[in-house]
Amino acid sequence: MTRNTILAPGEFYHIYNRGTEKRKIFSSKRDYDRFLSLLYLANGSNPIDLKRQGSTLAEILAINKGENLVDLCAYCLMPNHFHLIIRERNDGGTSLFMQKLTTAYTMYFNKLTTRNGALFQGKFKAEHANEDRYLSYLITYIHLNPIKLFDPKWQENGVNDKKWAETFLSNYKYSSYLDYSRDERRPESKIIDKTAFPQYYETPVNFENNLSEWLSWKNDGK
Repeated sequence: MTRNTILAPGEFYHIYNRGTEKRKIFSSKRDYDRFLSLLYLANGSNPIDLKRQGSTLAEILAINKGENLVDLCAYCLMPNHFHLIIRERNDGGTSLFMQKLTTAYTMYFNKLTTRNGALFQGKFKAEHANEDRYLSYLITYIHLNPIKLFDPKWQENGVNDKKWAETFLSNYKYSSYLDYSRDERRPESKIIDKTAFPQYYETPVNFENNLSEWLSWKNDGK
């Protein structure tokens, strides 16, 4: 399977993939933490040390991983798929990053579940965010993705309980939402580089207000 999108240095891309046969790729906190760890470690020039099976997420995020392969700007992990927004730094950087990421996680997952074979649905998918407006939309889209876990049709109909949705997002640890919506830094903030994005949101409040506007949308049936 070939990819039509050409990855060029300095450009932003929406990267995503799902489990083969739409299977769950994250079933526990351990799985999510392992993938978060690999988002950090795979985005580096140093090899990944797969012997660190017992390391905590905080310990792994303190490892010197070497020079970044890509600018990883945002992410969201869902039970059977993931979304990333990256900026290509050098030719081949994204492909190397994704190869290290998916290979390492597949090895972990297959060993844990005593299975063999591919875990992900072919090569990663890449969409070029070639317009400022589209990139801004993508930031919102992937950070609102977890709402589908309890309201799968919210994008078509609007959310039934906006306050509940906002509370849910503020407690969802497996995306970069908390890194953009809060002033304080959490250990996971080392995974991303917020400075690589254009400055769409001057403050965390601006970021939250933008997402809140999206959550206010309702389908009036017209």
